[in-house]
Amino acid sequence: MGDVEQLIVSPDTRRSNRVPPGQHLVKKWPVLHYGKVHEVPVDEWQFEITGEVEKVLTLGYTEFSALPKVRVFSDIHCVTTWSQLDNTWEGPSTATVVGLVKIKPVAKFVIVHGAGGFTTNLPLADFLAEDAIFTFSHNGIPLTAEHGGPVRLVVPRLYFWKSAKWVKGIEFSSVDKPGFWEKAGYHNHGDPWTEERRQNGR
Repeated sequence: MGDVEQLIVSPDTRRSNRVPPGQHLVKKWPVLHYGKVHEVPVDEWQFEITGEVEKVLTLGYTEFSALPKVRVFSDIHCVTTWSQLDNTWEGPSTATVVGLVKIKPVAKFVIVHGAGGFTTNLPLADFLAEDAIFTFSHNGIPLTAEHGGPVRLVVPRLYFWKSAKWVKGIEFSSVDKPGFWEKAGYHNHGDPWTEERRQNGR
């Protein structure tokens, strides 16, 4: 799997009050998703980088898991009002993955693709935050399918629906493309500290 290069501490963990407005703490990580759990065997898993890039790239699980890794220490906040503190993730940073391709200057957004046709959208700056990571594990334990394994995205500074489960690729885009939950009425951005829960109010 390769060596882990460094520990990145998410800035929100340094707040004097780490729980955003309207949230409550949980000790056990809840399992929440729409539809069925997607069981993706690692020998069938592929990750595609498409869209506004000079050349499309496809990686298998062996190649992806061999990328340089970091550990990220973060809190997570779900739009359904639970928060869990003190999480540690391990895997390649989003910046490491993006560094595998040459992005065209017109690329301003990233559309994250997951199994079952699920997508979510992120501005490029949020996607490339220092504490954003593609992770294989949570607190040292490999991710189960229920929690989005074999690989999920974690973007700690946004509500957790932006941290897509069962990730299978990213698409760079010059225009924003609201994803599954955004089309269902969730806020397009999802900042927990300003309670960006829904498009038309909380």
